[in-house]
Amino acid sequence: MALQWMILTYVVAAEAALALLLTLPSPKLLKNHLVSLVSLILQPALFVVPFAGFQLLDIYWKNEHRLMCTSEICTASERDRYEKSIYKAQRNVVLCASACLLYWCIYRICKYYKEIQRLEEIEKKFKDL
Repeated sequence: MALQWMILTYVVAAEAALALLLTLPSPKLLKNHLVSLVSLILQPALFVVPFAGFQLLDIYWKNEHRLMCTSEICTASERDRYEKSIYKAQRNVVLCASACLLYWCIYRICKYYKEIQRLEEIEKKFKDL
């Protein structure tokens, strides 16, 4: 199970780096190539959304079937283990949500940039007339 979370962590880190690269100011030619490259990567990278959704379902199922350790019968180590698992689940929910949100942000950034390019081409055609 830890391998899935490591994969998701690396995907989120890569998405954050791409979002940062897309939003940094850069020369127009470099930005054009970067946006076209990221646009090509976006469709295969869509796997992150169902993968994160499955992980969220897994967290929900485990939360519903988790043994509660809130009474005085539990030992201190059992209570610590229970609290640690709750914190890990919360961290993983944030990780899944950020994976989906960053994917959407990258998609929208690329779409807006392509729309700006299209409008600039239309403007250039009208100026040439």
